Amino acid sequence: MYDMKHLRRLKTIEANAPDAMKTFSAFDRAALADGAIPVKYKELMACAVAFTTQCPYCIEIHSRRAREAGASDREMAEVVTVAAALRAGAAIMHGTHAFPDLP
Repeated sequence: MYDMKHLRRLKTIEANAPDAMKTFSAFDRAALADGAIPVKYKELMACAVAFTTQCPYCIEIHSRRAREAGASDREMAEVVTVAAALRAGAAIMHGTHAFPDLP
């Protein structure tokens, strides 16, 4: 189902929704550009989100970009554990909804 060659199909979306896609692309570039937070850290944040949402396209793209920006194996490993902690934490916190209120 997931294959990086499917990203070529973005051209179909762009052809049929050009204004929205131009706006999205501009926003995406601006959000990930160097600023108060350096690119490396923005890409590591993007990796954490991608690991949490389990998007293989985002994992591949943003982990490559993080590496290009200088991210190390140790930094990437810590990002993986942060994403895992947040995902597990969300399950624990949502589990509280399965219990009645205390008196």
